[in-house]
Amino acid sequence: MGRPAARHAALEGSAGMSRVVVIGAGLGGLATAARLAAAGHSVTVFEAAATVGGKLGVLERDGFTFDTGPSLLTMPAVLEQLFADTGGPAELPLTPVDPACVYTYADGTTLQLPFDRDRTPAAFGAAFGSGSGEAWSRLRTRSRRLWELVGEPVLRQPVSLPALARMSARPADLRAVAPWRTIDGLARRLLPDPRMRMWLNRYATYSGSDPRRTPAVLSVTSFVEQEFGAWYVPGGLRRIVEAVAQRCRDLGVQIRTGAPVDAVTVAGGRVSGVRVDGVEVAADAVVSNADATVLYDRLLPGRAGAARRRLRGRSPSMAGFVVLLGLSGRAPGPAHRIYFPRDYDAEFDAIFGRAPRPVPDPTVYVHAPDDPALRPDDDSEGWFVLVNAPAHDPGRGVDWDAPGLREQYTRRVLDLLAERGADVRDRIRFADTVTPADLQRRTGAPGGAIYGTASHGPRAALRRPANRSRLPGLYLVGGSAHPGGGIPLVLMSAEIVAGLIGSAGTAGVSSGAPRPAAAPDPQPRYRST
Repeated sequence: MGRPAARHAALEGSAGMSRVVVIGAGLGGLATAARLAAAGHSVTVFEAAATVGGKLGVLERDGFTFDTGPSLLTMPAVLEQLFADTGGPAELPLTPVDPACVYTYADGTTLQLPFDRDRTPAAFGAAFGSGSGEAWSRLRTRSRRLWELVGEPVLRQPVSLPALARMSARPADLRAVAPWRTIDGLARRLLPDPRMRMWLNRYATYSGSDPRRTPAVLSVTSFVEQEFGAWYVPGGLRRIVEAVAQRCRDLGVQIRTGAPVDAVTVAGGRVSGVRVDGVEVAADAVVSNADATVLYDRLLPGRAGAARRRLRGRSPSMAGFVVLLGLSGRAPGPAHRIYFPRDYDAEFDAIFGRAPRPVPDPTVYVHAPDDPALRPDDDSEGWFVLVNAPAHDPGRGVDWDAPGLREQYTRRVLDLLAERGADVRDRIRFADTVTPADLQRRTGAPGGAIYGTASHGPRAALRRPANRSRLPGLYLVGGSAHPGGGIPLVLMSAEIVAGLIGSAGTAGVSSGAPRPAAAPDPQPRYRST
């Protein structure tokens, strides 16, 4: 990257332009950079890894390609809005995932959820019997009201105590949000069949949380997935981050990989820039796409005591143990498959209990896309296999680097698949694993906790780090900050941060950054293939 002095000068931007540094080239950091560059800011992104993407990673081996992060996209209109706001549509075709998911239960029951929500009541009725479809419809009606309350006012805006107070002051709204109730409590109240309750409880894991401690309002995730559909990008979801990175480059954003930020610098009571390789890079604003714990523990030592204490008092979210399988032969089936255990509570006890341990009998998630671009030939297929896992914590929990644990647990996951009717052991060409410790090393997420902190307790929305730090000029974006993890929420986070920086009028640039858009149209305008 050239001599430090020359690089420093090149990154300071032109006179009269607002200089913004983004720490981390994950999806949130890149989306924020694109929005700010489109609004006239001079933006530089520093990424510690050799490539962009963060948790939207990719692994290639022997002609196989695997997404190592999210495997489906919901709310595609949020992604469409990003490109519309920054220069026009991207060539990023989407295909509907149908069925959206197939769930297999320990008793042999199968629930096949269609892409078309109008067919969903019949799917529940076929799986669980009379009355199940009606129970789902009642849940959907309630969830639609929840979405009206939290979709635009909460998720797509900065955390606002007045907005939440107004909601609490209206009895009907307060009953709908029900902050005193958990997802598990809601499931027990509305869903008569325990297998249906297991299905709803799984949506707590979308924020890496325990459904018995997760606010019922987060059950809205099930509504979002079915209302806006489940989508796939041919060639893998990695193409999303590649398209956003290209949009950044087209807008003049400088992306520096292999350049870890050592510290956020402060002068006169506000952010003054960052330090990279011992060189101070001046900035009018700094956006951190690093995990909030990393920001406050490592990049701002001694300056963020209160924020650091708040984060230390919270449980880390789940991590994941991933097995990437290159398989000989092909067995046609749904792209998304979930195999539930007999005792779902035991899974959360193992992850979030006093003595965390690898889950003996976990839920197993399989992504097996029928995508020719991801396999070496027509007589093969690749499977992404994920189980929920406690974070890497050698001192107080699980040491995922312990000798033999990786191999032992990989065998356990493969044996469980066989027990549940998906035996692929005689077809394996290779099995690569990604442990929570690997996730920590690859993404910088402490312990490999995918979503930062778990969404536990009635005040979970208020306890997630805000997008605007108390230190002037410092902003947070990404899955560990408001509104949370997953592609749509991370993109909303970028909308919020770009709006905050624009409205702050940094360095003379006033409200040029895009304002958070209206709630997405349930009929996305993406081109399907």
